[in-house]
Amino acid sequence: MKRPRVRDAMRVVEAALAAAGVVCLGLYVAACAQASWWQARESDAFDGAVLERLRSEQPDQSDWSPGRIAKYEASLDTPVEALARLEIPRAGLSVMVLDGTDESTLDRAVGRIEGTAHPGEMGNLGIAGHRDGYFRALKQVAPGDAIRLATLDGVARYRVASVDVVAPERVDVLAPTAEPTLTLVTCYPFYFVGDAPQRYVVRAVQVDYEPWESLARGPLLARP
Repeated sequence: MKRPRVRDAMRVVEAALAAAGVVCLGLYVAACAQASWWQARESDAFDGAVLERLRSEQPDQSDWSPGRIAKYEASLDTPVEALARLEIPRAGLSVMVLDGTDESTLDRAVGRIEGTAHPGEMGNLGIAGHRDGYFRALKQVAPGDAIRLATLDGVARYRVASVDVVAPERVDVLAPTAEPTLTLVTCYPFYFVGDAPQRYVVRAVQVDYEPWESLARGPLLARP
């Protein structure tokens, strides 16, 4: 007589576990759907803010070469997809980071160097820019300066570790690193006529990272 009771109890336990599993699965699916919706909304907002900034902002071109200004103006109608925004307060620099280093990309902004880490990844993120355009501001950068990199996911904060002038063959400056690193590269000297013979390299290490969820809500690309 006890066995039927045991079987009945087991069926009740199995039914309860199955019901709990369905509830947990439902909660998980709902959480994933909510996260997916939030990410899509933030992505659309970020892209919209990027396009609006690119259309409306006028960078400080007082130190740019006339040729670079002309190429920048000619590039304004080119569609772009931004990876991040790079900010160096000491140098007064705020510029979108695009993917790649082809001429049309660097006429418009600065670009991630192929083969280096992407924003938000571990490793060495290399970013290149023209010495007579946005990255002429690097001549004002010194060790200890702060750098911010804002992406869809959050804000990475870096501290400049070194500023060096190297030969073009020194590709080791872009080698992978174990820790999150930012390497900014431009040609040098800044005012050289013709093809500059050296490279100006700013190396920074990440000191902090905050996802948007932990930051005070505010307009995208305008948060600290």
